[in-house]
Amino acid sequence: MKLLAPTPGWTATADVIVVGSGIAGLTTALQCRTYGLSVLLVTKARVDEGSTKWAQGGIAAALGDGDSPEAHEKDTLVAGAGLCDVDAVRVLVTEGPEAVRKLIERGAIFDKEDSGEIALTREGGHLRNRILHAGGDATGAEVSRALLAAVQNDPEIEVVEHALVLDALKNDIGEVCGVTLHVIGAGSRDGVGRGLARAVVLATGGLGQVFAQTTNPSVSTGDGVALALRAGAKVADVEFIQFHPTVLWLGDNSEGQQPLISEAVRGEGAYLVDDKGVRFMQDIHPLAELAPRDVVAISIMRVMNTTGAHHVWLDVRHLEGFKERFPTIYASCISHGIDPLKDLIPVAPASHYASGGVRVDLNGRTSVNGLYACGETACSGVHGANRLASNSLLEGLVFSARIAADIAEKLPEKSEPVVNASQAILLDPQVRHDIQVSMSRGAGVLRSSDSLLKTSSDLTRIEDRKSTEPCVEAWETTNLFQLAQTIVKAALIRQETRGSHWREDFPQTSDLWKKRIVQQVDQAGYWTSGYQEVGK
Repeated sequence: MKLLAPTPGWTATADVIVVGSGIAGLTTALQCRTYGLSVLLVTKARVDEGSTKWAQGGIAAALGDGDSPEAHEKDTLVAGAGLCDVDAVRVLVTEGPEAVRKLIERGAIFDKEDSGEIALTREGGHLRNRILHAGGDATGAEVSRALLAAVQNDPEIEVVEHALVLDALKNDIGEVCGVTLHVIGAGSRDGVGRGLARAVVLATGGLGQVFAQTTNPSVSTGDGVALALRAGAKVADVEFIQFHPTVLWLGDNSEGQQPLISEAVRGEGAYLVDDKGVRFMQDIHPLAELAPRDVVAISIMRVMNTTGAHHVWLDVRHLEGFKERFPTIYASCISHGIDPLKDLIPVAPASHYASGGVRVDLNGRTSVNGLYACGETACSGVHGANRLASNSLLEGLVFSARIAADIAEKLPEKSEPVVNASQAILLDPQVRHDIQVSMSRGAGVLRSSDSLLKTSSDLTRIEDRKSTEPCVEAWETTNLFQLAQTIVKAALIRQETRGSHWREDFPQTSDLWKKRIVQQVDQAGYWTSGYQEVGK
């Protein structure tokens, strides 16, 4: 399959095309340059508008006294609920400390103790203090700033902003050798061109806009995963959508990106309470408010369903120095009429992170030659059924370095693409709202056969609303639709509750499902689903 789009009218070339300007994309570009490779960095909006800069939590790495990669590995495996690839986790935690040091060498400045040592804090699921922060709750912004400065100082990295990637280009033996993309110029909506390269790296971030409420920015429409699907690549674990438990509740009719109340707030001792002011997490999990995110999100939904409330409350009034420790969160609350030093903060779960994505090996290679994926776009196996807090930025750092090394070692000769004669698809952009509402209702935090089948039926009806007018909004909507299909199919297949996938009709975790669901789409548009044993 491919998106309906005009014929490319221009061509750009480089050794490597990197799509995305978050931590995974920027680090991949910089690492490729260490091998002397030229890079074309394509980003959907401005180069600093990806999900990375919104990260409030931090980066997890075993850098503190008494900590170790083995301890970090254990916490990661526990959070992943039996579905992590141990080899991938081991790569993450053992190569993580050096990757963080490299980031610091590139200019990232992290918070320090009075002694001058880097300050390490704790978040949900971690049994050690191992989270690095910058600016209290502005870690992502600092990481993005440092990496962007390094990229902008390298003349061999060409940055193309306001460019939506459309589809992969393949040569005569089926290897990816470039992409088509649409650049939004001044007053122009038809700037479709092509980028040709020896390797393509997808680092387009998340797909949170599949749902009505999300912490993800508006650009997070899963374009890389959708492109990979249409290119015939395997995707896995897409049913495991992490819903952040504490997102500022703005009302029943709010949509799109919502303000995040970082997990670090609970790490500092904040309480979750119901409408009567009673803490409820203490009776649910030994770590109470610091339980893994899926546990907290599900617990909040259960309280909401039981009481009929539309949210619960986060109490930070007893925390000393909250305004100084969390300046971004404090300002966000104030801007919405809430004084967290005096008021309870209304919170509810919203989609936050996709643990699955394009299936890759330990070097970021997908099942299609020439195509790599990194960061939230990829399914490397490190997150399993539920990502451990602050492992996402670390994954982008570690695996981007491995991708660059693999590309440098196996760089093929440049080749020319052949014409893609497969079916072209495009949906009416007006159906985007319908997709998001249906997914939130039927494929959100709590799922069942009935709710998922209802959403599947909705998607079938939506599929008939085609468009013949290519534009950014139609391309994004089509991507969201294909991702929604993929998520619902996997969620229906997995008849158990595991990690961030909660089936009300199958509330137990079953060893029979200790395997990942892998999906693929052929050039005629037919879907196939299979299974892959964990660790393979």
